[in-house]
Amino acid sequence: MAEGNVAANRWLYGLAYFAVMAVFMLFQILPIETGPGRVPGPDLMVGLTFAWVLRRPRYAPTPLIALVFLIADLLFMRPPGLWTALVVVAVEVLRAREAGSREQPFPFEWALVAGTLLAITLADWLILAVFMVDRAGIGLVLLQFLATVFAYPLIVLALRLIFGVRKMAPGEVDALGRRV
Repeated sequence: MAEGNVAANRWLYGLAYFAVMAVFMLFQILPIETGPGRVPGPDLMVGLTFAWVLRRPRYAPTPLIALVFLIADLLFMRPPGLWTALVVVAVEVLRAREAGSREQPFPFEWALVAGTLLAITLADWLILAVFMVDRAGIGLVLLQFLATVFAYPLIVLALRLIFGVRKMAPGEVDALGRRV
């Protein structure tokens, strides 16, 4: 019975992750603003994905993350698969460091996320530059990076308050008594 609850929780949180990402994509493709361009906002999809993986890595499996970001690449008319691949690599780096970051204070996690995000942001911009693909200027890209980094604590707070996804404690066990 307990094993069914663990599997149901994983599915439920996976569906919640997909639904939130779908809402983010919907709001990004809506023609809400008709005026001249402004300062780019944070990339909430990446911020939420990083926060989710650092809190409950089993609730956001890699194939689901890849599917979400591939759909986003197609909807936002980005080169299909480039940003997806970079995000998946970043998620796997963060997933590998998740156990060690459990005991660390939040500023350490924030710095880890900022460094990882900076690496994939610059990699994306450089790859697009090498292949001479139209891209935003480096200034706008770095502004979006900064907006995402500064929004990260709010993303973590919303994830905790709305979905109840919290960081696992060191030595925490699941419903079956296995270490997570």
